[in-house]
Amino acid sequence: MKLNNLRPSEGGAVKAKKRLGRGIGSGLGKTSGKGHKGQRARSGKGSRMGFEGGQTPLFQRLPKRGFTNVFRKQYAEINISDLAKFDADTIVTPELLFSERLVKKGKAIDGVKVLGDGELNVKLTVRANKFSKSAAEKIEAAGGKVEVI
Repeated sequence: MKLNNLRPSEGGAVKAKKRLGRGIGSGLGKTSGKGHKGQRARSGKGSRMGFEGGQTPLFQRLPKRGFTNVFRKQYAEINISDLAKFDADTIVTPELLFSERLVKKGKAIDGVKVLGDGELNVKLTVRANKFSKSAAEKIEAAGGKVEVI
């Protein structure tokens, strides 16, 4: 199968466009499916999303809860056990983690944080934005270095 051979299945995937105002036999003649008069029959924008005809909209009637911290930091997290796949004396940087697809770039808005889940038996130099205490201890116990960027 090749791209130039792709076709929609017979009778599917291509829906016919509504032909408005083509006589009463079409089912969409005269008022073209808009009914008689009223706001929706007029040309132009109509009402905004969530508008309920002047009644207080649902999103305003519901109680508000919670809090959004606008100063929140979002780190991509990686465990020690994931770093064990690297060879000894490797310098592990966020760029290396992105290229090896161990961390997604989109999640690392404020950087990468190394967490201490798992075991590490390889001597590594790890450069990251943050480390948990247990992660830093395990890296140094394996003979490696911890460098905060």
